[in-house]
This record gives sequence, C-alpha cells and structure tokens, in this order.
Amino acid sequence: MQNRILSIGNAFPEFNKKSVVSIEKGKEFADISSNEHKASGKWMVMFWWPKDFTFVCPTEIAEFNKHFLDFSDRDAILYGASTDSEFVHAAWRNNHNDLKDLRFPMIADTSKSLAEELGILSADEKVAYRATFIVDPQGIIRWVSVNDLSVGRNVNEVLRVLDALQTDELCPCNWVKGEETINA
Repeated sequence: MQNRILSIGNAFPEFNKKSVVSIEKGKEFADISSNEHKASGKWMVMFWWPKDFTFVCPTEIAEFNKHFLDFSDRDAILYGASTDSEFVHAAWRNNHNDLKDLRFPMIADTSKSLAEELGILSADEKVAYRATFIVDPQGIIRWVSVNDLSVGRNVNEVLRVLDALQTDELCPCNWVKGEETINA
C-alpha cells in the first residue's frame, strides 16, 4: 500500500541525509538537513528522480543545473534527491559529463525514509517518483508535481510556479514573471 503524497499546506518533513556536494577528492560528501533550509529564510525546491545511471534522469538533473542561478536569484535552495546511495551518486557524477559540474547537492535517501514520508515511493519498484516540491521559508509545501517514472518534467514550469508563489498575488493561467497579476 502506498503512502499518501504530502501536499500543499503540509509541513515538509525534517531530514538529515548524506549528500554528494562535489567531485573534488576528499570533499565529495556532506550532511544536508532540513535545518539548513529553515535557518536560511529561503524557499526550497527539492526534485526527486527514480534511479541513477538511467536515461531520463540525467536530462532533468542537467536542466535543473543549467537553471541553478535562476533558483538562486529567486532566493531558493535547490536540492536533488533519489533513493540511491551517496557512493552511487558520486560514481554517476564522476562518469557522466552532464553531471560533473553540478552546483546543488545530490541527496542520498538510502533508507527511503524521506521518500516514504513524502509519499512518493513507488509501490512496485521502491524508488521515488519524479516529484518536485516547492517549500516556502517557513517549511510549508506550496506546490507539488509528480510525474510517472518514464516522463521528465519541465524546469521552466517549476521556475514559473516559484515566481507566481513569490508574488503572493493571484496569477492567471500561463502567467509569467513581469506580467500583471489579478486584482480582486
């Protein structure tokens, strides 16, 4: 039986996970925790992929990396995560050209506890769905998107929604930053 996916208005679960933060020898790993997000006063975007060393996942990870500064400019911390170990993450980064220069941590949820608590663990394969969470500075989930294992997501849409949420205004369909919001 699958857990219910945490949604808008839920508190994002607390976590402390090993992560890959660099490919520099001796500096590859660090612990990443929810406390860092809370202390920063920033938004958090955490996106999940099913498995390392697959085909769709690196296309998404590389695209999020291309937009790293766009997330930073919006006062958002970017984290990537899967249920693979930090050692598998490190090996993949070291062996895939598109992943060598990542500017965000790759969180290793080897216990699958965070994926399970978020409700994004697939029942059959026991890997995370392609889920994306936007969390406000108070730790409350403000947007969730979950794709099937075979379908990659649109990073521009994640940025668009982050922009809309940060206006704290009513934003119409297809609204993009710089356009008028709705005055009710």
